Amino acid sequence: MTMLKLQSSNLSSRLTFFVALGGIAIGLVVGFLAGLKPLLVGAALFGGAVLVWFFAKFEQAVMGLLILRSSLDIFSDYQIPAAFALGLDILAILYVTLKLLTGQRIQVDNFWWLFVGWILLQGLWVVLLPLGGLGLEGSYLPTAIREWVRLFSWLMVYLIVMQLKDRVHPQKLISLLFLSLIAPLTAAAMQTFLPQSVLPSQLVNVTADSIGENLSRINGTLGHPNTFGTFLLLFIGLTTWKLRCAKQRVTWLVLLGVLAFFFVGTKALFSIVMLAVFILVLVVPRLSLTNLIGGLLLFAIVIGLFGMTEFGQERLASIAETPLLNPDMNISRAITLSKSDGNSFNWRLAEWSYLLKQWEYSPLLGFGLGTTPFVSHSGLLPHNDYIRALIEGGVLGIVTFITFLASQVVRILQLLRSPTISSSQRQLCEILLAISLALPVGMITENIWSHTTFFFYWSTLMAIAGWDNWNQSNTKDNSIKLTQLAHY
Repeated sequence: MTMLKLQSSNLSSRLTFFVALGGIAIGLVVGFLAGLKPLLVGAALFGGAVLVWFFAKFEQAVMGLLILRSSLDIFSDYQIPAAFALGLDILAILYVTLKLLTGQRIQVDNFWWLFVGWILLQGLWVVLLPLGGLGLEGSYLPTAIREWVRLFSWLMVYLIVMQLKDRVHPQKLISLLFLSLIAPLTAAAMQTFLPQSVLPSQLVNVTADSIGENLSRINGTLGHPNTFGTFLLLFIGLTTWKLRCAKQRVTWLVLLGVLAFFFVGTKALFSIVMLAVFILVLVVPRLSLTNLIGGLLLFAIVIGLFGMTEFGQERLASIAETPLLNPDMNISRAITLSKSDGNSFNWRLAEWSYLLKQWEYSPLLGFGLGTTPFVSHSGLLPHNDYIRALIEGGVLGIVTFITFLASQVVRILQLLRSPTISSSQRQLCEILLAISLALPVGMITENIWSHTTFFFYWSTLMAIAGWDNWNQSNTKDNSIKLTQLAHY
């Protein structure tokens, strides 16, 4: 008992020291900014308040930030998502550093270390760019840094969610994630049922596609319909998981119907293909009449609603004018026609062909992270994540990209084979496996790697899926919590 009191006293002293040191640092920063630009004082004080709130109410703060992320993409013009990611990175690093300095345990798993290694490897392209080792010059370094920080943020999300282990039950945390649907679905409903003239500028649902044609498509608060599509697919998966686990299924059936309705409203054909793969992977291992009927019914509703729209009919018909389904059209003719026929599939073929020719100038290491739009003649991403990986990272880059995707599948399979896995955890892993196998298919014709919000929540779920406390009814942190900072 005396030893425990002594350790608690030592921990208290160290926390007091670091809090005091942080207060001095904040005071110095505020004083400096007051002399430089008074408006920055307010920003500094706001940042300080967020920092105190984050440490004093850690569990609530993390869950609040997770829920908030789905509402931010419509403010991309103001760099709000980038600021959010950078702020979250800083908070995660500060939190973990403080835990290390105070001798507390940092929760990580084996996959996190693999994730760390992959992120560090991506930094190779950031270092080589200004050294002249890639296909572009060093002036593109800010672009590469921004892309690396974006990837690094997914790692920090994984890390900060891991710190909730033994503090919040995994099923409760996933249930709280459904609150992140409120803002996107509300915005999507407004875009669907209200005239565009009464919508805020951020919610006007007109999107220019890859060939410049304006299309009326819903995007919720995710900024782009395709991004909204993958986001909805993820939550369709989570809702399916809830249907499997919950005793009262009516609410989740209604939510699944709502998600399917808005999923069709994104008018993203690639996401429907991903849904088909998702259902196939989910149904085949547990083939039964109920599962088969449920899976076919969900897909039939989605494809039926999509085919009933004028845009859906045009998009399905346009596939017949591509080399994929038209034996009289070769790739060369499709590329030539892409300049005038308005067919987005043929536009993709032309874009990929051009980029592959550019790749030959830097085949081994590519041109650098985030530089594909500068290599492309259209100034856009190629709507193919494998070609993007090849352009930005060369042969080495696409190998590491595919390896990272495969490692996630392997991680989920390892969890499924664990002898201690609980029923609800197993069912979640089956959902994640189905999505992880649908992703590589969608990446063939879409820029899914740029769907930051999707991977924000994907990193969250990958972290939770590996927790070993699913069988516990209550989770308790046996260490002294940082919420006690208010008392020191």
